[in-house]
Amino acid sequence: MGTNVLGIDVSKDTLDVVLRDQEHSQHQVFSNNKVGYTRLSRWLTTRRAGTVHACLEATGQYGDGVAEHLYQAGHAVSVVNPLRIKRYGESKLHRNKTDKADAALIAEFCVKENPPLWKPLPDSLKQLRQMVRRLDDLQCNYQQESNRLTSGVTNAWVLADLQGHLQELSQRIQAMKAAIDQFIAANPELKHKAYLLDTIPGIGMLTAARLLAEIGEISSFEDAPQLVAYAGLNPKGVRSGSSVHKKTRISKEGRAFIRYILYMPAISARIHNPIIRDFCDRLAQRNLPKMAIVAAAMRKLLHLVFGVLKNDTPFNPNILKEKVFALDI
Repeated sequence: MGTNVLGIDVSKDTLDVVLRDQEHSQHQVFSNNKVGYTRLSRWLTTRRAGTVHACLEATGQYGDGVAEHLYQAGHAVSVVNPLRIKRYGESKLHRNKTDKADAALIAEFCVKENPPLWKPLPDSLKQLRQMVRRLDDLQCNYQQESNRLTSGVTNAWVLADLQGHLQELSQRIQAMKAAIDQFIAANPELKHKAYLLDTIPGIGMLTAARLLAEIGEISSFEDAPQLVAYAGLNPKGVRSGSSVHKKTRISKEGRAFIRYILYMPAISARIHNPIIRDFCDRLAQRNLPKMAIVAAAMRKLLHLVFGVLKNDTPFNPNILKEKVFALDI
């Protein structure tokens, strides 16, 4: 790879970057905001780095700003599942765990693995993601205030204030849901994709909106297992010889919000979705624990999500039973 590589370790407030060329590496820290992005570009210019291949981990919204800034500036950008870089570091016996060391590891990973290039989400999906996450914030606030209301508070003023705040939050939640519905209805592509997801028993329109926002472009995933790994729902077991045999669990090394989104739909799908129901019944006959079956249902549901979006076809259980993504674990 002839292009200089920029490894970026992202945190909420700062960016640790390591610029790596064929001869040496240089480290610097910038603030994770527009001022920091401008200084980063100026720093690259003063070092005559030219067009770089920047690489960072997919860390939710904290890395979105710098990734888009570098992309718009003409640099190549890769946003990588943190699990891939973690596994790479383990394979190379990397021991140091500092922001600088992490940035250097990301740069090394980029040089050796040449990960696929990233491009920003369409504006419609970026707007939808912001709306969905705002709805989640409001719902979390509502749950927190509900917990406080039942925590044993007896002061009349505090009780009245909590009840008033809950009423206000409830109104804002309903308004946010209506705004999401209107936004999707006004965008033909989002409306069509939401319709496709809504045909899957267990997934309603709100879940469809959340999934579209968090998954982004389905074309960025090569297959369903890659999407499953992105959500951290891929099985993870440990077996070594005849003496080490640990129980298989989901990795949880991916987007936790997608797992959160899928939990209740998986419960519903186990009752109403014929493919999920039959699948879970077979797992129950094998005496798998209840939560293991729910996790498997979440994973299977994500396979169905991938199938209808990738094939641009509504859910059809008669067809899907013949597809590879409808098979058992």
